[in-house]
This record gives sequence, structure tokens and C-alpha cells, in this order.
Amino acid sequence: MKTMKNTHSEIHRPVMLDRCVELLRPALGGQRPVVIDATLGLGGHTEEILLQNPNAIVLGIDRDPKALELAAERLAPYGERFHGVLATYDQIPQILAELGLEGIDGALFDLGVSSMQLDRADRGFAYAQDAPLDMRMNQQQGQTAADLLQELSEAELIRIFRELGEERFAGPIAREIVTQRAKSPITTSQQLNQIVESVVPRVPGKQSGHPAKRVYQALRIAVNDELEILRRAIPAAIEVLRPGGRIVVMSYHSLEDAIVKAVFQEQASSSTPIELPIELPGTGAKLKVLTRGVERATEIELSQNPRAASARLRAAEKLEDR
Repeated sequence: MKTMKNTHSEIHRPVMLDRCVELLRPALGGQRPVVIDATLGLGGHTEEILLQNPNAIVLGIDRDPKALELAAERLAPYGERFHGVLATYDQIPQILAELGLEGIDGALFDLGVSSMQLDRADRGFAYAQDAPLDMRMNQQQGQTAADLLQELSEAELIRIFRELGEERFAGPIAREIVTQRAKSPITTSQQLNQIVESVVPRVPGKQSGHPAKRVYQALRIAVNDELEILRRAIPAAIEVLRPGGRIVVMSYHSLEDAIVKAVFQEQASSSTPIELPIELPGTGAKLKVLTRGVERATEIELSQNPRAASARLRAAEKLEDR
């Protein structure tokens, strides 16, 4: 079956697409393997999985209704082999239960914000375009970034910028936000950019990207509760993997990667106390880690897609219970 072409699929190729599909492939040799694409986006990963694995079924999860709509249009030629689900990816066990499925053979997580969300100015994710500060992946639910900037205390803003954005100037930025919002609500990216630029000192030759990029990262993570959802989602996905099933995760900053690394390391280790001479039943490792550290995009891919520069890929295989 030929890949369906539309505007989105022609201009967008997912990061490390070939490597992700390659890592999943050994787990998809059965008669009816089931894969969860936990971050469906525009459906690029799912399309390639369906194309290369003719018996596979993919459950595509996304919390963004617009992404689901576009992906469903793109993947329509695959019929019932694709099933889209509007949800967050920590709901994997509930989704399987509702569909009457007991397990999966593969799980793919491509974390962070999608290209579609970054490129659409009205979503408010990008500092490069003046737009309302929304940043919700599902615009029908929850508070916007503008709401948080207006309602959170200075101390709460400092914590978010420092912990979720790893921002060195969290204190001065938060104080200036509180000062400015007393005069007028901060509702657009241009307003936020000006505040950050007025506080963060410019050092010629030593800055990478816009000075507000870490503030935007922090607000996006806070608005969408990304890290807490991820902490629940990775163990949940591993739990429903069948023996021999594989999980592949791509993260784009150190906070996400640290969560994935910790879960993989914990589940790849025996829980038998080290002083015991034999391993106790049911305490053996649940995973075998497939990647040595993190894998990065190739130089060729980086030249074609600069957004791949921060990608960190980890993968693991589910072991038999022991």
C-alpha cells in the first residue's frame, strides 16, 4: 500500500522515524500485533508502522482533537487497522479494557509538543510568533498559560520556571511578571517575550536560541501536566506489554529523559535483596534495555530537521515473568 500524501504528511517527517520503526519491528511478527502510538500527532509514525507491518493494528492516542482529526484523514486508507483515541497516554490500561484487549506488542512515545502545534500561531506554543498564550494540547480543557501567569503567586512561578524550565533567572522573571500583570494582564507571546528579554542579560556569542525558550517550556509542561502524566504512563505501558513486546520513547529535554531512564533502570533490575544468594520468584527484571544510554539523530537527519537536535531515544523489551 502506498503512503497517503496530503499537505501535512508531505511537509512533516517524524524525528528518528526509521530507527523507531526498526526498534519496534522484532516485536511485531505475530498474526495480529497491537501497537500503541501514545503520541499520535499527525500520524507519521503510525503510518510507517502500518506500512511496514501489514498485520499490525495501531491504537493512536492524542489529547489534541485537531491532531486526531488530521491523523484519521491521513490514515483512512488503512481502515480498521488504525483506531484513534482522544485521551492522555496515562490512560492506556483503561483504553485497552474498553476495547477488550489484554495486552500490546509495542508502545511508542514521541514526547513534547508536535510540529503542528508549534507551527500554528493560534496555539501559543512558540515564542517566534505573536499569539494568545494558550499552550493547551486540548483547547477544550484546563487553564491556559495566560491563566497561570495571571493567577499563580510569585513563589509558584519561580518554582515552575526553575523546576520545569531549568531557568537560571526564574526569580527575576517571576518578579517582573507580577509587576507587569498588576498594570495589565499578560495574554500574548509578545508581552511575555518582552518581559523575559528585559530581565535576562544578553551575552554575545553565548546564547542558544531565544531567552524565553525555557519559560515557554516550563509553562507548556505546567499547563498540560506533562511530567506527572509521563510518570504514570511509562510504567502503565510496560505493564500491558506482552513478553517480547517493546517500548520506544523519544524525549526532548532532560526532565522527560530522566523519568524514562529511571523507570527503565528500575524495571531492568531485580528487586531481590542483594544479600540473598538466589533470586526470589516474582522479583526478576521485567525489562531488557535495548539502547546503550540515549541514541541521537544522525548528522544527515539533523541537516534536514533541526528539531531533531534535542531528541533522546531509549528502548526496552519486556521479559518473561520470573
